[in-house]
Amino acid sequence: MSDLAGQPAGPPPQSPPAARQTSRDALRAPAHQVSRRAMTLWFLEGVMGLLFMVGGAALLSLWVGSWSWLPDWLTARPWLLPVAVAAVLLPPVIIEPPLRYAVHRWELSGDIVYARSGWLSREWVFVPVGRIQTVDKTQGWFERLLGLATVEIRTASYAGSSSIKGLDYEIAARLAEDLSHRAQQLRDDAT
Repeated sequence: MSDLAGQPAGPPPQSPPAARQTSRDALRAPAHQVSRRAMTLWFLEGVMGLLFMVGGAALLSLWVGSWSWLPDWLTARPWLLPVAVAAVLLPPVIIEPPLRYAVHRWELSGDIVYARSGWLSREWVFVPVGRIQTVDKTQGWFERLLGLATVEIRTASYAGSSSIKGLDYEIAARLAEDLSHRAQQLRDDAT
């Protein structure tokens, strides 16, 4: 026997239980990307870290020649130490900024701040606006140079604060102000 559409009759299809979600049902990306200048920020921060580490390796290489417990090939060529450090750390400095930019997103929808960050691992953060205690807008000196800012959101949760980095300064200022007003309104409504 078949139904009107020519399909064999049988039990109606059942939707999967909520516990068996597929990857298509996973968290959607928040609506807004951070500024494209955030890639420059992360690159500059990576270069500063690279220079610090290579400089430390170069200073250490000044003493490598006097350490008898090291292999002869290293004590004869102490310049290999900073070169090796640079070779290991340079690829992440180049790869990290575009990967972070592709992942870092944020959204303020309803009474929830939703942010996603990371580059090797991912972090999804949902902050109920009603739980917000303080909202701060900060700028490091690289951020100031690039016209960027970070919005730090502090709640009473065990996780402490959440932050959205790499925002245009104007967007960060507007977001911090909106969050402060919404949090105040929700606290006033609750009393």
